Amino acid sequence: MPEIEIQVPAIEVTDLTVAYNEKPVLWDIDLEVPRGKLMAIVGPNGAGKTTFMKTVLGLIKSAAGQVLIEGKPYTKARHLVGYVPQRGSVDWDFPTTVLDVVMMGSYGTLGWLKRPGRQEKDDAFTALEKVGMAKFANRQISQLSGGQQQRVFLARALVQDAEIYFMDEPFQGVDATTERTIIQLLKEMSDANKTVVVVHHDLQTVPEYFDWVMLLNVRKIASGPVSEVFTENNLRLTYGGKVAFLSHHEAGEMFEEKDQ
Repeated sequence: MPEIEIQVPAIEVTDLTVAYNEKPVLWDIDLEVPRGKLMAIVGPNGAGKTTFMKTVLGLIKSAAGQVLIEGKPYTKARHLVGYVPQRGSVDWDFPTTVLDVVMMGSYGTLGWLKRPGRQEKDDAFTALEKVGMAKFANRQISQLSGGQQQRVFLARALVQDAEIYFMDEPFQGVDATTERTIIQLLKEMSDANKTVVVVHHDLQTVPEYFDWVMLLNVRKIASGPVSEVFTENNLRLTYGGKVAFLSHHEAGEMFEEKDQ
C-alpha cells in the first residue's frame, strides 16, 4: 500500500503560557494552523494578541510551551517566516529611502554582511509595484502617510518570499484604498499556499477577509474555520458581552452587527 503523506501544520503551538511579573498574559494556548490559511487573531484590548505573535516569533520568552514552524523550532525555520510589525513600533524619522527599507527584506537571505545587489534591487521594485508604491522608491520614509508606510512594510515582507507571514494590525490607520490593496495581496499569498496570520480588530470584516480565525482573550476561546468558530456565542465568550458583536443565523448568511 502507498504511504499516506501526513501534512505538517504550518504553525503548531502547544501549551503556550506567557507571564509578566508572574501574571499570566497568555495561558495554555494550543493552536494548529494548516498551510495556505489566511487567519485572523481577534480579541479585546489586552487579550494578548501581539504578545502571542511575538512569542511565536521568539521575540518574547514563554514561561512554558512549544512552538513549531513547519514542524521545526522557530530557530531552525526562521528563513520561512516574514514579519510585519505594528507601524507605530518603527522610527519613521530614520533617514532612509523607501527602496532601502524594502531591500532590508532580503537580508534574511543574503546575511547582514553582504550588500544587496541588482537582483535584490529589482525584487524590491517589483514588490513596490505590487503595492502601488514604485513612484515613491527614492522618497524618504518620513515623508510618507500612514497608509503609504503600511504599503512599504508589506512590500518589504513580499521581498522576503517567506512561506509563513505574521502581520500585526496591517490595516490600522490606513485608507480604504490601501486596505483593499493589502487584503487583495494577502488573498493572493494564501492562494499561492502561503500561510498568513494577522492580528485584526475589525470584527465586521473577519468573514469577508479571512478563512480561519483564532478568538483570544488570554486563553484561546476557539480557533478554526471562520464559518464554524466565528459565532455569536464564541464572541460573547471572547469579549464578555462588553462590545458590539457579530452573529450569523444560517451558513452563508451575512454577519450583522447587533446593538447591546
